[in-house]
Amino acid sequence: MSPDVDLTAPVHGARTVFRRLLDLDSRLFEFAAERDWPAAGPVLPRLSRSANHGLLWGAAAAAIAVSRTPRARRAAARGLASLSLASLTINTLGKRSVRRARPQIDPVPLMRRLKHQPITTSFPSGHAASAAAFATGVALESPGWGAVVAPLAVSVAVSRVYTGVHFPSDVLAGAALGAGAAFAVRAMVPTRAQAVPPARERAALPALPEGEGLVLVANTASGTAERAGALRDALPRAEVLECAPDDVAAELEKAAARARVLGVCGGDGTVNTAAEIAVRHRIPLAVLPGGTLNHFAYDLGVEDARDLARAIEQGDGVRVDVGRFVSGHRRGVFVNTFSLGVYPELVRERERWSGRIGGWAAGLVAAARVLRADRHPLEAEFEGRRRPLWLLFAGNGTYHRIGLTPGRRQDLADGKLDVRVVHGGRRPALRLLAAAFAGPLTRSPAHAAVRVSRLHLAGVAPGTLLAYDGEVIEVDHEVWLEKLPQALEVYRPMSGG
Repeated sequence: MSPDVDLTAPVHGARTVFRRLLDLDSRLFEFAAERDWPAAGPVLPRLSRSANHGLLWGAAAAAIAVSRTPRARRAAARGLASLSLASLTINTLGKRSVRRARPQIDPVPLMRRLKHQPITTSFPSGHAASAAAFATGVALESPGWGAVVAPLAVSVAVSRVYTGVHFPSDVLAGAALGAGAAFAVRAMVPTRAQAVPPARERAALPALPEGEGLVLVANTASGTAERAGALRDALPRAEVLECAPDDVAAELEKAAARARVLGVCGGDGTVNTAAEIAVRHRIPLAVLPGGTLNHFAYDLGVEDARDLARAIEQGDGVRVDVGRFVSGHRRGVFVNTFSLGVYPELVRERERWSGRIGGWAAGLVAAARVLRADRHPLEAEFEGRRRPLWLLFAGNGTYHRIGLTPGRRQDLADGKLDVRVVHGGRRPALRLLAAAFAGPLTRSPAHAAVRVSRLHLAGVAPGTLLAYDGEVIEVDHEVWLEKLPQALEVYRPMSGG
């Protein structure tokens, strides 16, 4: 090795660059302290204090959620989740990794200073991280609300330099970390826009200016008054009828007889009834989300009345598959799911409790009661063998999972039933949980998944419960399942995929 080579040169060079950056950071801080900020004096210190412990962002999330649109509620929840991850990262890693002292506050005018100066280390800025995380999380779900929140987030970040508690680099690093936390949350729980249905050939559906020719029936039990009203405003020539649950089927039949397009607003059971009538009358269907889960509408890309109104006025739509089952004299269709085993029991138990404690709490109580009960698996014969089963699930289209989110369908016209089976055996709760986290087309000793166009089950004990799109009936010995390819025409905003 040549004696002229100085191995310490790169180290000295890096230290020189680092010192220069710190010096630039200090000069920028002093420059900001010496500048006159018109109108900022009474605003930024208060804004900085209001962001302590995330209080400002909690209030902002509540204000966004008050709009009561699904997209706004998701944006508020995503913003808070991103903020939580950013705060956790800052407090466990950021502050402990770089123990940088706070800036000397002498250059900062007294009127700008906070009453209580922070005593934690300076790098990175937790306030800037929280602001960026919340604003980025909101924007990833709803760009409109993100544009509203962004100026507030930028002001909070700037206030940390203005009040003299952070160097500019602390704020920039915190903002970068916060934005990264929002994208990390999106990787774990994707936004609805990330699961867009694939582009399909546009169906030739009627374009109805101002909704003329649309008759929409809304189930009042689903709390649809506000959504039905929004559709009236968007489509003033549409006929919108609100009725009690017992009258929904009859009103849908009457509507289908006189309408160019049949509309429905309600939960999964109401949408199922409308789909069966639309298929039978060979009339297009318009679905407005109005229940708790709204799987079918959301998988179509219809979020609210504006989405649906735009599709109806432009005549945008597609043809989708429908599942059909037959069991003795009982028959029906399903646009979401069909199941045998513990799930129908869970649905019935949930309905028993939902009127007293609400839907989500009722679901938890029902799951606990069903899984703890001393029971035996059902038995059914399929593929030439008689098998014990805890659950048989058939989806109208393949359910996919992205990140940690529940499964969604990316294609409602793939011609397949997504069949998942949880085999009988000990510890049903563990088997069901393992199957819930398994992807499509997987097999194990506890569960299996296949995609088929039809399925025949024999030897099912009479009285066994069957659930389809949230409705529960009893099985009559045998069950036939099949797919009706592209049997239903539905409106869908084409910009959604």
